[in-house]
Amino acid sequence: MADLDAQVRAADPDRWLASRFVVDVRARADLIALYAFEAELMAIPTRVSQPLLAEMRYVWWREQMDGVFAGAPRKGHPVIEALADVAARCGLERACLDALIDAHVDRAHGRPHHLEALFVGPMQAAARVLAGAGHDEAVAPAARVRGLTQTGRFDEARALRPDANGALKALPVAAFPAVAPAALTRPDAPDAVKRVRLTWAHLRGRI
Repeated sequence: MADLDAQVRAADPDRWLASRFVVDVRARADLIALYAFEAELMAIPTRVSQPLLAEMRYVWWREQMDGVFAGAPRKGHPVIEALADVAARCGLERACLDALIDAHVDRAHGRPHHLEALFVGPMQAAARVLAGAGHDEAVAPAARVRGLTQTGRFDEARALRPDANGALKALPVAAFPAVAPAALTRPDAPDAVKRVRLTWAHLRGRI
């Protein structure tokens, strides 16, 4: 898990920082496994020279989902093995991960970002890992705020934030680290500023 933690820290520092607020060691490891899977998908276009080559790698990941959800993951791949364990214990839904892979294929080809698949589904899965099922509606608006922010649609994100905070009143405290990255209003802010915003968000339970 130390390797996966380092992978997520390098690839997705915002969510890695938020994961530090998960007190339970096992729950934090489960969250990191999910984020490491997403980090693998995000990195593919940076490792190949053509969109078609990227798509071939995404097809490989889609095929691996068969083993992940059948309890027979590919051996020797730490991310796949960890994801299979989390999927079995936390009740992750395959449709969410398949949609995420498909959205990354579109991203590799330069098509518009699919906010629901890239941001909403993964944040709902993260909340499920931390607090079980039944919190999708509470999470969705915050996930859209994060998606809009990450894609530079700052005014839309700001307008949606009050509704997101209203929905978060129904979210268990244990699941808040999954949505906390939505509190980060500028992707390019210094890490010190992000730490302060995340800490303040956790103290208030608001983004």
